[in-house]
Amino acid sequence: MAAYIIVQANITDKEKYKEYLNKVTSIVEKYSGEYLVRGGKYEKMLGNWDYKRTVVIKFPSFKLAKDFHNSSEYEPVKKIREENSIGNLIIIEGC
Repeated sequence: MAAYIIVQANITDKEKYKEYLNKVTSIVEKYSGEYLVRGGKYEKMLGNWDYKRTVVIKFPSFKLAKDFHNSSEYEPVKKIREENSIGNLIIIEGC
């Protein structure tokens, strides 16, 4: 069953965050991830949506999504994201 990493984020340092963007894609692809949403126009329809950036990455399995997130390749890149944005991240199974 497929799994998704869903991220909501506000970028706190756009210049430093660019380094994250330049490094993360190849790691996602190594773990067979595919970006479905990577920012973009949105309109809040219900409730609170306090984050300006939403990212959805599809992986073939929950295991691959976790393997990506916990990988030694992603660890230093993840640190760049964490130091230059605030937000939420989940891994969830889906269709």
